[in-house]
Amino acid sequence: MSDPVTRLREIVSRLRAPDGCPWDREQTHSSLRGALLEETYELVDAIDLADDANLREELGDLLLHVVMHAQMAGERGAFEFDAVVAGICEKLIRRHPHVFGDQSAADSAEVLRQWEQIKRAEKAERTSVLDGMPRALPALMRAQTVQKKAARVGFDWAAAADVIAKIEEELAELRSALAGADEAAVTEETGDLLFSVVNLARKLGQDSEMTLNAATDKFIDRFKAVERAAAETNRRVEDCAAEELNAYWDAHKAEKA
Repeated sequence: MSDPVTRLREIVSRLRAPDGCPWDREQTHSSLRGALLEETYELVDAIDLADDANLREELGDLLLHVVMHAQMAGERGAFEFDAVVAGICEKLIRRHPHVFGDQSAADSAEVLRQWEQIKRAEKAERTSVLDGMPRALPALMRAQTVQKKAARVGFDWAAAADVIAKIEEELAELRSALAGADEAAVTEETGDLLFSVVNLARKLGQDSEMTLNAATDKFIDRFKAVERAAAETNRRVEDCAAEELNAYWDAHKAEKA
């Protein structure tokens, strides 16, 4: 009886065999890209909902993608699944010298600084701590990750109050661009404002993706309440005056307070 991971690899190999599944045999790294992203987000959703049953299932779905991509790489002679596992094992040992070596780390912040130093030494071809950042990340996550990496090497605001001042500065610049009807400047200053708000969330110890998702969920809840209130008068939202909609909104907000 093979272990579970070996069994999964055998199943995937069988699916990819000439007499296996036509759909699985047609897949490439590129064709599975979208499904990989979807499975990752489903896993994140299970984490956010603290849903252990779905967490277990989604981890399995993600593991399937890892095995599938390794199988396809093996078929074209690039690398095998065992090389993937060996690589991550060696990386973990190499980047935790305070656990597996003779170095020390007083806290998590020092661990992260040490991790970045080791990573930079491993990837000497990268001249910046921000090299290698994937553009495919969601914009908020990418902004926060860039800011975290810069902060790890000391490029950071001293306090949240400094970031708030920067937000006020960016907002003033956006108002100026709007007053001048400069479309390109409006776009640039809007981006700067968003980037600064993400910086504030990071400085406050918040995850910008989770924070914005929570705000979006709150908006959805309140908007649906407005729709229900309008429906009670046999109307749709678009049939109501702005003052009425605001009153419905405020009433629901007060109920939740």
